[in-house]
Amino acid sequence: MDIIILAILLASGTFLLNAKEQRKRIALLGSHLSNYQIEKLMEALTGGYLRALGENTDERRTQIWNLLSTTEAQLTEQFSRFAADFAKEPEATTRVSRLAMAIPFAEKILPSFTFDMRKALAIHARGIAHVVQNTSHLSPKDRAFMMSAELFLMQHTCHWFCKSKTIATARMLARHQTPHEQLVASVSAETRNAYLTLIKGG
Repeated sequence: MDIIILAILLASGTFLLNAKEQRKRIALLGSHLSNYQIEKLMEALTGGYLRALGENTDERRTQIWNLLSTTEAQLTEQFSRFAADFAKEPEATTRVSRLAMAIPFAEKILPSFTFDMRKALAIHARGIAHVVQNTSHLSPKDRAFMMSAELFLMQHTCHWFCKSKTIATARMLARHQTPHEQLVASVSAETRNAYLTLIKGG
């Protein structure tokens, strides 16, 4: 009986500590995001891509692609500034546990099992800009697909920072029906290589 009570107390304590740490992370990320319209621009862009792909005529699709170019430019500029702004945070507050489940103070206890959120956001900023510039000369459809993957992977990283990798992956499945592995496979090669190197501790 004493073992059961101890296990319950330990589980409760772990839950409370995790919740406290997660609130701090959410507040930190939110304090930076509140200065930008990144989420609104993301919704406009992904919704616009779906509208363009659903059009029956090339003329109408081209009109929508052209209109979305302004939104893409705004998102690229704002996310680059956001990443640069977040990069000013001290490393002690930006480490992310690479463990699947949240463990209190994992970034302090197991620093070798963490990565730096500042570097992750810089990778995502470069990835978004790369797709918008279209240096690979992708078709509008392929570019929209890759850009959506870049944005969803970035969103996954933000959820990972605030909660855990497991919760971030579950949210991607629930919202976009897309596994984490598929997101990684669908971004540009430059983003994929830099991202995998970072989260694997390279």
